[in-house]
Amino acid sequence: MEIKWAPNAFLRLVLPLMAGILTYLCTGEKLPDLLPIVAGLTLLFVAAQLWSARQPGPAATDAAGLLAIVVLYAAGAALTQQATESRAPDHLYRFESRVEFYRAVVDDYTVTRPATYATTVRVSAVRVAGQWQPARGGIRVSIPREEGVGAPEYGDVWLVRGAPAPSKPPLNPGEFDYRRYLQYHQVYHQQFIHPDQYQKIATAPPSILRATAMRAARVLDGVFRQYVHARREYALASALVLGIKDEVDQETKQAYANTGTTHIMAVSGLQVGLLFGAVTWLLGRLPGRRGPWFRLVTALLGLATIWSYAFLTGLSASVLRAAVMFSFIIIGRASGRQTSMYNLLAAAAFFLLCYDPYLLCDVGFQLSFLAVLSIVYLQPRIARWLQPQAYFLERQRPWQPKTVRKSWQWLGKGLDYVWQATALSLAAQVATFPLGLFYFHQFPLSFLASNLVAVPISSLAVYVGLGLLALKGVVATVGLLSTGAAAALDWLPQLVARVFEWMIWLFNEYIFSIGRLLPGALISGIHLTAPQTWLLFAFILTVLVFLRLRRLPWLGVACALLAVLESSRVWAAHQLAPDARLIIYSIPRRSVVGFWQGAAAEVVTVDSLPLTETERTYRIVPGSIQREARQVNHWVGWRGCPVPARVAEPGLILAAWRGLRVAFVSSRLSPARQPLPGLQAIVLRRNARVRPEELAATFGTKAPVVFDSSCKSWYVARQDSLLQVAGFQTYDVTTRGAFTVQAGP
Repeated sequence: MEIKWAPNAFLRLVLPLMAGILTYLCTGEKLPDLLPIVAGLTLLFVAAQLWSARQPGPAATDAAGLLAIVVLYAAGAALTQQATESRAPDHLYRFESRVEFYRAVVDDYTVTRPATYATTVRVSAVRVAGQWQPARGGIRVSIPREEGVGAPEYGDVWLVRGAPAPSKPPLNPGEFDYRRYLQYHQVYHQQFIHPDQYQKIATAPPSILRATAMRAARVLDGVFRQYVHARREYALASALVLGIKDEVDQETKQAYANTGTTHIMAVSGLQVGLLFGAVTWLLGRLPGRRGPWFRLVTALLGLATIWSYAFLTGLSASVLRAAVMFSFIIIGRASGRQTSMYNLLAAAAFFLLCYDPYLLCDVGFQLSFLAVLSIVYLQPRIARWLQPQAYFLERQRPWQPKTVRKSWQWLGKGLDYVWQATALSLAAQVATFPLGLFYFHQFPLSFLASNLVAVPISSLAVYVGLGLLALKGVVATVGLLSTGAAAALDWLPQLVARVFEWMIWLFNEYIFSIGRLLPGALISGIHLTAPQTWLLFAFILTVLVFLRLRRLPWLGVACALLAVLESSRVWAAHQLAPDARLIIYSIPRRSVVGFWQGAAAEVVTVDSLPLTETERTYRIVPGSIQREARQVNHWVGWRGCPVPARVAEPGLILAAWRGLRVAFVSSRLSPARQPLPGLQAIVLRRNARVRPEELAATFGTKAPVVFDSSCKSWYVARQDSLLQVAGFQTYDVTTRGAFTVQAGP
């Protein structure tokens, strides 16, 4: 499969740029300042280019071209280095816990949670030792939702007392690395702020344009809140058209994830593409559309439409990414040249990565470009497998009644639309399949059934929802002139809102019905490492090359890659089978211990309260997926649990498992108790009122003392120093993560 580089010039630019970005992400801390190196390489490239222009033959030109690739590679690493905020000499990291106060501005959307508001603030100054000095850094903050505490708004300037803490690493095995996610967004600290810790002192939005866009999005959200009365349908309406998902409940999110239709709720390429398609279709109905002016008018109106929509949705990152992508496509079409779609996608990716190299780590960025790339290449090829329209046209005969011939014609068109949509959905899944397994550990087999119905209905719903907003705008404008006329016209948006609400209800019910009718269609619990994901991508690519060239060596390479992939998974399972370990989990305010043997586990909630679905999903399940667990049993308390455990006395439980002996202490120990040496861990629960000398007399000082998550921070701080003085090693799972003890063979 030969790549034609001439019409795909940006492919030669974006690939080394991405390689440089990946290099810095892997080894960035070890690299020196790269700007002088890039400057030197650039000068060398200019000299080589001037030299090659005077030399006959392609050798000199090829050398200059290779040097250009090296320059772009170094530029990718340098751009990422410069975009890494933590390298700045005035970053928050340099001040550590010495910060007394800091001044910051709210620089992100506010996420409304059941008990808290969460947002990101950007620091501009800190007070250290009584002196104010400039500083920078992002902090992910949470504040409680209490009476009298309003949600933070973009542009609020705060004065905050206290020092933020560096973001915590994952606290349990396999848990999502939220710290790394924040770092990719240049946020390195977190803080829970009580209402008496901060004060709003001014309003100074970092971007007036974005502040206006966010206010516009909230005003439009108010229109949906006014006219769409059912709560679930209102939440989906706002998510579908505006990308505001604050009100979407967890059950609905899970249902869409299980059927492969989460993209419907994320305002991105689908909505932007629908708008561009609508503008193109409307302009296509105009006379004289073959003239050169038509391309220019189409491009200008297309750009105006998608960027206006991006503005009205609050200029969110996903919409901006899609708007940039479609802008390059629009400009490429308007140029009138035979522009390669691959080159346009590469150009969009190139400029986006130059603007923010860390976008390469963004899941949405990866999925968007891979899906579009796969659709451009595969969708036409898959669509050629079947020709339903041609098939049914051949069924027409001159002697057939007109209604019969029309029926054949419409049947062919309908089935052709269904097949084209099927081909598009299949093409998108081919490239995104490995990432779906890597990031989400599941694959919905029902994605075809879900998307074939839900996407067309939701697409129409987008048009109807935008029509509702436009009608409300007209009515509001009329209301400026005449209140009575506005009230008389209000039935129009009410009517459209009823249709809109019904359509949302319809495709939402369809999604839930797919989940109920096909409960086994979701393959979950799949764990892929990063190397295995690359192997899967390589396998898919070599299969595509084989199908294009029809040469057996490529099929052999594909089979070899698949064999390596499966061998790595079998070897990982073989290595894990004899692994036995005890894990004291870090789950806020809970006492949870897991006994793992290979792919099986007994998870005990020691405090006799069952784990919530959220606690289980985010704290226990990731580790289960990592070990590809086949049997995980959850026990509330020790009753019925196969792990031997006994109550030695009130407040003391002794558990023994595969040579490990662990004591769980939740109250004072009996002074007359016989010594119990030979333990592997002593777990203190519920702020157990025990003195170090009591623990030493009962268990000795060799076993580490573990504070589980049911212990308060003040208790840990007090007991930790006392126990260390007494000769104990201590471990706090709340701050250091889950405590693990490896069992013997």
